[in-house]
Amino acid sequence: MKLFVYSMRDFDEKPFFDKFCEKYDVEYGYTAEAPCLANAELAAGYDAVDIITTVIDRELIDKFYQLGIKCISTRTIGYDHIDWKYAKKLGMGITNVTYSPSSVADFTVMLILMGLRKMKHIMMRGDVQDFTLRGKLARELPGCTVGVIGTGRIGETVIRNLTGFGCEILAYDPYQKESVKALGEYVELEQLFCESDIITLHVPATDENYHLIDNNALRMMKNGVGIVNCARGALIDSDALIDAIESEKVGFACLDVVEHESGLYYFDRMGEPLGNPRLAILRSYANVIVTSHMAFYTDEAVANMAENSILGAKKYFTGEENPFEV
Repeated sequence: MKLFVYSMRDFDEKPFFDKFCEKYDVEYGYTAEAPCLANAELAAGYDAVDIITTVIDRELIDKFYQLGIKCISTRTIGYDHIDWKYAKKLGMGITNVTYSPSSVADFTVMLILMGLRKMKHIMMRGDVQDFTLRGKLARELPGCTVGVIGTGRIGETVIRNLTGFGCEILAYDPYQKESVKALGEYVELEQLFCESDIITLHVPATDENYHLIDNNALRMMKNGVGIVNCARGALIDSDALIDAIESEKVGFACLDVVEHESGLYYFDRMGEPLGNPRLAILRSYANVIVTSHMAFYTDEAVANMAENSILGAKKYFTGEENPFEV
């Protein structure tokens, strides 16, 4: 199999691609550029392309198809950035990856603690040498109820991490797991919204989950609720969230992902307009922490992403049982 890798980072990913392509007997080429119509020709002569979060729309899929690309492998868990249904209609394979759930789960718990302890506000005031206590009074996690939406590998790991803090844990997932029932209580989504002090999201961006957190959901929540999103930006209606922050319905928000982030994250945009005014508004609040879609970013997870994106594509061509095929 011949694999062409887009958006290659030579400072962290390339050593893993060197290692695993040799291990699995895969020939590969690469570019640091994100895939687009202007550079699609770089993949000519290859069997599959390997991407990250760049939007792969119908026009780009058609171009890859014309070039003979038979599989698109994304080294991400989510694949909502690919028009995958259209690609599959053309007969192309789509694969994604899994990686260490502790990467995102650890980051999630860190954000919960930072939100509760008002760390952004404390650090901002510290930068101007305001070391007073006014406005910095925090809450303790053991006295909170945490609602975890989505109990897949990452959501369950978040729950396991939280058990050590002594907080009450509510969970929602259409597919319940006995291992989670031993750690928290499954409830209906509306009950989770109503009873949680903190809500953290760990579900994919599907049509059904689009704007899972909207005006209606926010109205059900406690005053001062904390919201954490390390999953996908489309899960939250940004306008509704901004209104809820302004009205103090939301006490804090910690967002590793936001709507319409494609083309921003993983690029140096210093001194440039963001083209995303809602992101600029969210970043302005002292009680909102915004990170650049990097909850996954550990050495173990990067290794997993490289290896599993290679394996997913290779298994597609060999016809082996493929846990990574969409």
